[in-house]
Amino acid sequence: MGLFEPPATEGSPGAERRKSPLADRMRPETLEDFVGQLHILGPDKPLRKLIERDELHSMILWGPPGSGKTTLAMIVARRTRSDFVKFSAVLSGIKEIKDVMAAAEKARGFGRRTILFIDEIHRFNKAQQDAFLPYVERGDIVLIGATTENPSFEVISPLLSRAKVYMLSALSTDEIVMLLERALRDERHGLGSQRIAIAPELLKQMAVFANGDARAALNTLETAVSAASRDEQGRVLITEKIVEDAIQRKMLLYDKAGEEHYNLISALHKSVRNSDPDAALYWLGRMLEAGEDPLYIARRMIRMASEDIGLADPNALTVTVNAMQAAHFVGMPECDLALAEAAVYLSLAPKSNALYVGYGEVRSDAQKAIAEPVPFHLRNPVTGLMAEVGYGKGYQYAHEAPDRLTDMQCLPDNLKDRHYYRPTDEGFEKRLKEKMAAIREWKTKRRQKE
Repeated sequence: MGLFEPPATEGSPGAERRKSPLADRMRPETLEDFVGQLHILGPDKPLRKLIERDELHSMILWGPPGSGKTTLAMIVARRTRSDFVKFSAVLSGIKEIKDVMAAAEKARGFGRRTILFIDEIHRFNKAQQDAFLPYVERGDIVLIGATTENPSFEVISPLLSRAKVYMLSALSTDEIVMLLERALRDERHGLGSQRIAIAPELLKQMAVFANGDARAALNTLETAVSAASRDEQGRVLITEKIVEDAIQRKMLLYDKAGEEHYNLISALHKSVRNSDPDAALYWLGRMLEAGEDPLYIARRMIRMASEDIGLADPNALTVTVNAMQAAHFVGMPECDLALAEAAVYLSLAPKSNALYVGYGEVRSDAQKAIAEPVPFHLRNPVTGLMAEVGYGKGYQYAHEAPDRLTDMQCLPDNLKDRHYYRPTDEGFEKRLKEKMAAIREWKTKRRQKE
């Protein structure tokens, strides 16, 4: 079935589109109207050039929901005047695949190209994916697969080697606001004929809660408009209460791209550093309930575990990484308690910034001190020539030493007396401090004997 339809009449596909959800009606039809993904579709980007030159190849579009994968595939077909067949990995099997492939092969014989778009291609099993291979190889179809999962793990290697993978990013808050404003202006496909009154800050909050998903934002706007009443002038009034009902959350002051974003994560970090679990839980909740990406919070807590706790409690990093994996695996709202568990654990853990300070000094020395070559005794003599010129000469293998210790110098000469890591007396670091002191005492006595 071709992509291009005749003008809409009652009962035609075009008329049906007017009755379809707002997110579907507002799909851009040209590259110029497509919002986001400038890293692959901006001027002079390779994919943009291939589309404009009609030099298509099979591709996998990998990105989060609502980032424009289906829309981009439809635009590619329209721009190149190809037949467009949309295939669902959830609803189709081998028989349907073969029927579509046979039709595409016949169309190619008449000089028509078929773009086969497979939504959720990661849901196809190996046998189903194998069924596409001969048709992709012969050029009967241009395959465009869409997936939210890493194609390296979900798409078979032979198919992956014949397709270029393009990563799509979640849309920014500003990009989603742009789409919402377009829907409010568009009288043909959007809501422009309804005289809708909505404050800019409410549009922005819809965009924040959408978390990069354009479809979710447009669905929220459509729900809000359906629930709103008209004033005496016939305008549709969208209030804060209506938006709260549409997103099923209370509106909180928050802007994931602005100052409040940084204020709140700063408050969480400083509360953890100050060992205040109640404040940490509160600021965590403020961000999650306002629609912050839980993975962003998890990443920042991983930093807290290393910067403010470090080896005073090595489990802190494990707890936060586990919380990040939980957030990735189950998402919101189910992951909220995993993040809360990590926030409380970090707050009550012993604190040390010894790693933070030590690595800062390493960074400074690496940038400012002369970069001396690696001492020969620390180099690995991979070849005979390397051994002949002295690689590895003088190396002392600690496992063969009585105390598993040697007095071998491992820093370059210009930094041989530097001490970067200075553990505190907090938590597990106290034991590390004692261990380091014992090692240094052993080395001092060894050198005195020599």
